[in-house]
Amino acid sequence: MARIGIIIVIAIIIVSMGSAMYMYTQYQTNFIIGKMGEPVVVGPVEYAISFDGTHKGNKETIPENTFVKIKIIAKNITDEQTRISGGQFYLVDEKQQKHQAVYGGFSADDLRDYLLEPNKPVMFTTQFDVPYDEQKQYSITIRPTKQQSSLDTAVICITNC
Repeated sequence: MARIGIIIVIAIIIVSMGSAMYMYTQYQTNFIIGKMGEPVVVGPVEYAISFDGTHKGNKETIPENTFVKIKIIAKNITDEQTRISGGQFYLVDEKQQKHQAVYGGFSADDLRDYLLEPNKPVMFTTQFDVPYDEQKQYSITIRPTKQQSSLDTAVICITNC
């Protein structure tokens, strides 16, 4: 009787470990490493990111440091509308510090919140207020919106790769 009980306990432990490993692999973030200008798919959207220079802002919005501007080409690759926003994009510096996008109405192309139509590429820009140094490496991290419910996260190097 004791041997059967021990076998049952061991079987339960093995089954619970197997189910835990399955759940871990199903809900683990999928990191996608991309290159500047090349398409990267995050959830239902295909992105192409490129460095678009630096600037010192405008009359209404002046940065603490320097604005690093990126160009975003986004294309919805599904049959349904999906939302993208500037909050999905982070600039990460060499110290692994995240910087969120800054909205200042710098141009008509500034990304705030947009509903992407299926299979229609659109171009946006956004900028980040960072202590920019031409010698350092910077990358962009793209995360999906909650609506997109994807585990993909893309990291794209934009300077000194």
